[in-house]
Amino acid sequence: MTLHYAAGGGLDAYGQFSAGQVGFNLADVQSVDQLNALPEGVKGLVWLNQGSGVTQSFIDAVTPYIGNPKVYGFYLADEPDPTGTWGPLVKAADLKAESDWIHAHMPGAKTFITMMNMGSSAEPDFAHTYNPANTHIDYFGIDPYPVRSGSGQVDYTMIDKAFAAAVQAAIPADSIIPVYQTFGGGSWTTDTGGSYVLPTALQERAIINEWAKFLPSPAFDFAYHWNSQYGDTALESSPALQQVFLAHNMSDAHLLFV
Repeated sequence: MTLHYAAGGGLDAYGQFSAGQVGFNLADVQSVDQLNALPEGVKGLVWLNQGSGVTQSFIDAVTPYIGNPKVYGFYLADEPDPTGTWGPLVKAADLKAESDWIHAHMPGAKTFITMMNMGSSAEPDFAHTYNPANTHIDYFGIDPYPVRSGSGQVDYTMIDKAFAAAVQAAIPADSIIPVYQTFGGGSWTTDTGGSYVLPTALQERAIINEWAKFLPSPAFDFAYHWNSQYGDTALESSPALQQVFLAHNMSDAHLLFV
């Protein structure tokens, strides 16, 4: 059965798992206390953001979770940069060491990263970056966000192209996690200098449907983002999108919307 994850959709300031109200059952957690406080039936994807290999810092961060049955896996890094051009250099060998350490010490726990697109939204490229062979990572998030300013029509083929580029880069379909756009506005900018626009309910259904053509039943799917980060409007503040995800997340059949 597909799990459903929303970045930022962990426990709120009142200790409530707000994203669970619309069917999310894989929580964004950053501490053992948050993990232990999750409702019954909800697993945690632990945010690490560490890509320097098995350092003492990495060991100290992961060790408290060993043996905890609520752990689904570990979010090693968000769009790590294999070149060091746009962020710290993250080597495939270091991610492999981290993933291997987790698999050895926590059998069954999954490892996950989102991928940096080394090309463009029109011509995505993940070649010579990270894949299961050179990292031993279990799952790779692919995150084209097609609802943006500057065009009267949403180009859903961004999703098709990103999926194809990932497969071409030796990431098999069963290792790909679809990332759905659930934010818009604020200070985010696109690769063409425009802005992202919060999808309407119809557009969100179309995004989910487009991904489902390639991944009808992924290990988990990923809504980005639950809460506002940079002055944008996100899923937490959109009742219309919450209804879309409630229907999607509560459907075990994973049928396309009609």
